[in-house]
Amino acid sequence: MNPTRQLNRIGQSLWLDNVTRDLLTSGTLERYINELSVTGLTSNPSIYNKAIGGSSAYDEPIERLRAAGADGQTTFFELALEDLCQAADMFLPIYRRTGGVDGFVSLEVSPLLAHDAEHTLSEARRLHAMAGRPNLFIKIPGTAEGLWAIEEAVFSGVPVNVTLLFSADQYLAAAEAYTRAIERRVEAGLDPNIASVASVFVSRWDAGLPAGLPADLRLGLGLATARQTFAAYRELLDGDRWQRLLNEGGRPQRLLWASTGTKDPSASDVYYIEALAAPFTVNTMPEETLLAFADHGNVPGTLAPGADPQNDAVLARYKTAGVDLDEYAGRLQVQGVDAFIKAWQSLLGLIEQKAAVATPRQ
Repeated sequence: MNPTRQLNRIGQSLWLDNVTRDLLTSGTLERYINELSVTGLTSNPSIYNKAIGGSSAYDEPIERLRAAGADGQTTFFELALEDLCQAADMFLPIYRRTGGVDGFVSLEVSPLLAHDAEHTLSEARRLHAMAGRPNLFIKIPGTAEGLWAIEEAVFSGVPVNVTLLFSADQYLAAAEAYTRAIERRVEAGLDPNIASVASVFVSRWDAGLPAGLPADLRLGLGLATARQTFAAYRELLDGDRWQRLLNEGGRPQRLLWASTGTKDPSASDVYYIEALAAPFTVNTMPEETLLAFADHGNVPGTLAPGADPQNDAVLARYKTAGVDLDEYAGRLQVQGVDAFIKAWQSLLGLIEQKAAVATPRQ
């Protein structure tokens, strides 16, 4: 059995962490859906910066939109929504088959709004309405300010992909915002079935470790933190609070593994995929990682749902070696926001550049 099919069979959704117009129009995404069990797709400013910069497919639409008076941000969202609505339609049979559990695509609000809760909320509502697709998530970062926007967006009926989470504590804060929103919908007599995922970034823990650690600690913190987060996730879902919401027709926010491409050249290119197999989770992976796993991946087992003393001991070793895990998680989130802002600014600059060199049509 294809390794990607194995992951699907144990209950993990495989999403592609990439989108380009060529991917959609060439039949490649359709092939990934049919042959590699891909059931969703995510995007972010970095992905679109590469997509628009690496293809001429966006040149004519950019020229047309700018000629009509659209600014850079408006132009980008028009382009992205055209792509993502097409992808959402391709995943719609999966969305329907799973009763709205799977088959989603994701669009991120401007990262410039990461610390502006009110504007994040208004943008989330606006973009979701523009898309007009039930299986399109709006990505909102799990920053302190973002948590309020997440709760209010979900309460208003907007499906949310909470992004840039790194630790169990950050995940639990996002899960609390989502849970409160669903509880409020129940109290208000509204449909509590509003989908959400909580995206926990894994490989960046290992990529940013300080030099000088013992050799056996240079890789492994990302997985140890992910295992700790998975234990918190399962404990939350098994608790009375969510059992009551299930009884009311609610659906739990799924845990999503993000940043699962291997950055360490000495490690397996499927290192994080093989280690994070677990039911009722999502793994969104770069295209090269998806293809590598389909070629030579293995599913040795699934994550244990409960507390793991051995994993706790691994985390304790990092602390003893001088890694302040709470400070590090906060720093990774700040760096993540900054990286997306940089990619966003580069993206808008790229759109301006393409518009400036476009040849006027006769």
